[in-house]
Amino acid sequence: MSHRISFKLFESLTPAGIVAAVVVFTVSSFVVDFARKPRYPDALPRVGSGGGSFLGTLRNCFLFITRYNSWVTEGYEKYSKHGRAFVVPSAPSRPQEIVVPRSQTAWMLELPDRVLSTQEAHEDALYNDYQFFGVDDQLPIQTIHRSLARNLVGLIPGVQEEVHGAIDATFGKDTEGWKSLTLWDAWLGIVPRVTNRIIVGAPLCRNQEFLDSQVAFADDIIRNSFILAMFPRIFQPLVAPFLVLANWWHWRKSYRHAKPLIEQRLHDMARKASGADPAYEDWQPPEDMVTWLIRQATADGLGPKLTAEVVSKGILPVEFAAIHTTVMTGFNLLLDLLSSDPALGYLETIREETARVFAEESGAWTKQGLTRLHRTDSAIKESMRLSHMARALTHRKVVAREGVTNAAEGWHAPYGASLMLDLVGTHRDPELYPDPDRYDPWRFSRQREEYEARPAGEKTDPDEAVRAKWLGMVTTSAEYLPFSHGRHACPGRFFVAHELKMILAYLVQNYEIKPLPERPKTMWLGANIIPPVQAKIEVRRRKGTV
Repeated sequence: MSHRISFKLFESLTPAGIVAAVVVFTVSSFVVDFARKPRYPDALPRVGSGGGSFLGTLRNCFLFITRYNSWVTEGYEKYSKHGRAFVVPSAPSRPQEIVVPRSQTAWMLELPDRVLSTQEAHEDALYNDYQFFGVDDQLPIQTIHRSLARNLVGLIPGVQEEVHGAIDATFGKDTEGWKSLTLWDAWLGIVPRVTNRIIVGAPLCRNQEFLDSQVAFADDIIRNSFILAMFPRIFQPLVAPFLVLANWWHWRKSYRHAKPLIEQRLHDMARKASGADPAYEDWQPPEDMVTWLIRQATADGLGPKLTAEVVSKGILPVEFAAIHTTVMTGFNLLLDLLSSDPALGYLETIREETARVFAEESGAWTKQGLTRLHRTDSAIKESMRLSHMARALTHRKVVAREGVTNAAEGWHAPYGASLMLDLVGTHRDPELYPDPDRYDPWRFSRQREEYEARPAGEKTDPDEAVRAKWLGMVTTSAEYLPFSHGRHACPGRFFVAHELKMILAYLVQNYEIKPLPERPKTMWLGANIIPPVQAKIEVRRRKGTV
């Protein structure tokens, strides 16, 4: 009897039958996914087509790739500017998002983590359980919060050394012939090396195979996140284990190089802490992310569980967060500067300011010196305002089982709902930024310079002094969101600001770069920007530089 049943089942596996089964399973998966997603009140306006129905949601899931940016733009003009939230379609595996208007930013960001969670929003978007091997990214985030800022002053000399070495290696020292470079690859030659000076220190930060593996791991995260977002969640346990094989492979390649360093650091710090070895009485560990992770884990009672493998996986979220965001920012910055009218003298102005302050600092950057680069700071901040990497960078997930009710409008977001702030709409709003589609590098430095140029007797308003100081690129607000805003704003932004200023200063002081006739076009893919990574520049070492 069982043989006859097996034969009939096998007999039914015709090509048409297999296709039909796949179609039924796929459609059923979307139906199950739809039923599990949070439902939003009908009173909330929607962009896209089909409202909140199953067919409308399904259709929008696939239009999401090409239409998402225009949907949010439409919603910003219709609703956000008038203080109203709206719902925008998302990718197949993701719940639709409630776009919270700027007027309600404080309400959204001040709610406690037990109600709206940044961590769970990030984990859902990046599929952490699959992609980061289940590593809890809260330890590295806490470590950065507690250790990076307090060690920043001491890190600057090493970062400066790495900036100079990385740029020289990438751009060369030929003062005669022009060298053609792919700009994206050039930034990948600089940022990973400089960033890893504070993660793993020298000389490992110069090991090219280690750096290439970390960059490839970051690429894996971005690619896999997009692919997984397009599958219903019921598919993901089937698909993800195959996708993340690349993650595992690239981590293993980097771990081979990092393992000796981490094992030695664990041994040395344990001997130092024991107090039993006189040889370690005067020894101090290097101040880098490896040391900080070990120190933080030990303080949290996790010391006995620490191994080189655990520490190596612990730096992965930091590598991912630091590399591509900084590369994209620097890449956009040079495109914005080089595609501006050369007659406006933007690069020459930055060259004059950075050379003058560098000389005042006796040829070694300090925190105070970098802080005085008002126009350089403004040029970077203006590029971050104008040239984006995503439609939004501030997301929250409702984790309170009872959901959350919006105080201003009265709508209710259930458990599992997703909320976001619209970065692009805010940054391109002419009511906030006059002529918002133009790159104006001194947009933020003019007011600051005007204030500082006044006689001391005219600087009597303390509020004005604070406002002038807050024009710097690391200051976040409801109107300026590249680093997000509130208590979960990017904790590494102070380092990034120093890093980018040092890179730009060394570039303009030591290299000529030909202007671009126009800015290469970007492309939207869902909620993210695809940069013109094939854009090329021509550079030459300036004569008279070392």
